[in-house]
Amino acid sequence: MLVFNKRLRELRISRGFTQQKLADEVGVALRTYQCWEQGKHAPPFEVLIILADILNISTDYLLGRDDFINS
Repeated sequence: MLVFNKRLRELRISRGFTQQKLADEVGVALRTYQCWEQGKHAPPFEVLIILADILNISTDYLLGRDDFINS
């Protein structure tokens, strides 16, 4: 999960989202989102897809299965 939370944070910042704004976009509490970035929990599959769509990235990149950002 270390790759996921690191990439999630980097992508959020590079796309100009605050933690609160991205949490609102996916429909979760701020604390839930913060736990994802801290690596304490992982989002459900359905939310992972929403995150990837919002951040305009593949789920494989987000999960560390692909190192190419534009896949």
